[in-house]
Amino acid sequence: MSFEFEYIWFFWLVPLPLLVIWLAPPFKKRRTAMKHTRFEQKADITGQKAKKAAWVSKRHSLNQLTLWLIWILLVGAAAHPQLSGQPEMQVKNARSFFIAADISFSMDTRDWRLNGQQLTRWEAIKSIMAEFIDDREGDRLGLIFFGSNAYLQSPLTTDLNFIKWQLEETDIGMAGQMTGIGNAIGYANKLFKNDTIENKVLLLLTDGVDSGSDILPMDAAEIAKNDSITIYTLGIGDANAPNADLDEQSLTTIAEITGGQYFAAINPEELKKAYQTLNELEPIEWEEQDYKPVVTLYHYPLMVALGLALFHQLILAVIHLSSSLINSKND
Repeated sequence: MSFEFEYIWFFWLVPLPLLVIWLAPPFKKRRTAMKHTRFEQKADITGQKAKKAAWVSKRHSLNQLTLWLIWILLVGAAAHPQLSGQPEMQVKNARSFFIAADISFSMDTRDWRLNGQQLTRWEAIKSIMAEFIDDREGDRLGLIFFGSNAYLQSPLTTDLNFIKWQLEETDIGMAGQMTGIGNAIGYANKLFKNDTIENKVLLLLTDGVDSGSDILPMDAAEIAKNDSITIYTLGIGDANAPNADLDEQSLTTIAEITGGQYFAAINPEELKKAYQTLNELEPIEWEEQDYKPVVTLYHYPLMVALGLALFHQLILAVIHLSSSLINSKND
């Protein structure tokens, strides 16, 4: 534990009373005066000189020292003295992670089985993706859903429960019936534009082939590469199945351009493996300072200052009472 002042600049206020003494006029006390005829003649006879009705009290050194000590203690308390321990380091991550999920009509195909139940591709993906989101604790996650167009469902946030709730509330067809892969990548590029964290990751899930995007998927991938965005692509379903539109070649090329990887998720088991591999490829490796122990000490100088102030007032009260008793005896 080391001693330190959290707000050490408060000590610049120590000379403040000198400025007040210099600028403020002195405080004058008044005595009662008596009018008397032939005052000057009587003064000459007695040999006494007339005194003014007001005077400035002399500063007693002990009194001034006490007041200065109280002021310094108050400033010291305001500077917040404390004992601080050494901060510990803990591992966290520093990633902006967007999930771009295809919610076109083809994702409503009921050809996946999970836990003994027949589910649509989208229902199975939502169930498994919830586990993947839990594993990304510490990441800033965001959701993009795309069909004919791409839409932001959730901005980048560390609130994983909010991400899972948004995922659960989304349904097939909300973004149109087509599959705009290029639009999804291009939209993610725009959202990443203002992000200052170096590790930017896009997870793209689709079961189809790009159908009429405003920008070609390969061109969008090149832009993502220039912005240091890594794209991992997941192909949903079996590309060799009848009536399958999955374009594995394009998804593989998109991932390779940006330094990512393509995963073939034919069934829920393969999708889980893809998520596990992705967690290994994008581990949590950023260190940051954790909370350091602090013991506050400001109350000690504050209590001493209050004690001195009370003692000072008590001494002044005793002196004043003694003066009053002496004056009353003399009268």
